[in-house]
Amino acid sequence: MSRTVLAIDIGSTKICAIIAEIADDGSIAITGAGISKAQGLKKGSITNIELASKSIKVALLDAKRVSGSDVKTAIVSISGAYTKSLNSNGIVNIQNKEISFKEIERVMQTSLYNANIPNEYDVLHALPFNFKVDDQDYIEDPLGMNASRLEVETHIITTQKSNLSNFKKAVRGAGVEVENIVLNGYASSIATLNTDEKELGVAVIDMGGNTSNITIHSGNSIRYNDFLGVGSNHVTSDLSMALHTPLNIADSVKLSYGSLLTPSNELIELPIIGDETTSHEVSLEVVHNVVYARVEETLMILAQFIENSGLKDQLGAGIVLTGGFSKMEGIRDLAIATFGSVPVRLARPIEMDGLFDSLRSAEYSSAVGLIMYSSNSFTPYEIDVNKRVRHSNETPMAQSSINFSEEPEIPVAPSEDEKIDKMVTLPSKKEKKSDEAGALAKFWNWATQLF
Repeated sequence: MSRTVLAIDIGSTKICAIIAEIADDGSIAITGAGISKAQGLKKGSITNIELASKSIKVALLDAKRVSGSDVKTAIVSISGAYTKSLNSNGIVNIQNKEISFKEIERVMQTSLYNANIPNEYDVLHALPFNFKVDDQDYIEDPLGMNASRLEVETHIITTQKSNLSNFKKAVRGAGVEVENIVLNGYASSIATLNTDEKELGVAVIDMGGNTSNITIHSGNSIRYNDFLGVGSNHVTSDLSMALHTPLNIADSVKLSYGSLLTPSNELIELPIIGDETTSHEVSLEVVHNVVYARVEETLMILAQFIENSGLKDQLGAGIVLTGGFSKMEGIRDLAIATFGSVPVRLARPIEMDGLFDSLRSAEYSSAVGLIMYSSNSFTPYEIDVNKRVRHSNETPMAQSSINFSEEPEIPVAPSEDEKIDKMVTLPSKKEKKSDEAGALAKFWNWATQLF
């Protein structure tokens, strides 16, 4: 039986809503899509909830009209603008010597418990990048293995609670509830990377209108993520100032003549800002120099991010560029020169059934990635924004039941007193029962010997 999912990619310049049918075998068929201009957003964060809700609603109504279905919950993307990341680790003993999903859930919750997360931040994703079974390192999937001890190293992505709350309010104002929230750089990587690239190590850079998000994958999991508040709209602003022309004209010039290849000496006529009845001639060489300077600066900052991550030597598959900004002519050659001769690939969303022609472009990688995330195309294990431990091989129904029937064994944000209490390991119910049974047996042996 298939299920209907709604994905809403909330960007700084556009909102994209996609509705798809996901079959039991995980296959995806897109049935509807809607796109609207983003309002009430700046650099990936909500600045006006009412305007943002209206923008989301326009895209949502278009998608519902095309699909013919009425979806009440949505999976939503969120920018890395106000995120902080840290690494943590956890360790648990395996009592029955075989690792079950319960032990994996327990060790991941332990790593979350051990993390020093600020009070004003909430967990967005907790992604394990290294499982260790006894003394064996880099286990891909410990499920079903025999062991006495299980360890995990986790990359935890957090975002401000107020930021999460504002996104949920904006989406709720459009008439749907938020089912899950995914970092847009994570979603873009799901839609663009293949298995070999993840295994070899790769950096994905989603270059949008006002932001650029970078995620580094190594060993099938995110190891690093960062955010730069620069996108293609900054090129438009630069052109507007340099050419003394209105923003809408500068944007047209960028789309028509913006190139990083050898400049032309051709002249074009442009209206003057403040006096659009008169025009002046501008050389395309000037346009080229303005565009080149901004793109080069942006790529150099992103290259510094990669350097600071400490993972540059692990990028065996190089760098993948996606997003609308990556469509600029000649950007791949400039990226190769800037990033130090590592392989660079320009990526679009992978093909799937029903994918509209308009969604095949690089700027829709994040939106398509959200749909794929809904069909379990994510890291083998993770803790999501709902504090659920998700497993990519679990059925959706099984996933939705995790952590709802009972409280997590280890609280996520304990007080200092609770941390001290936790240093003393308390016996489980099973251990208590076995201890009681052992004491009873000893008393019976003593009684029979005495009498």
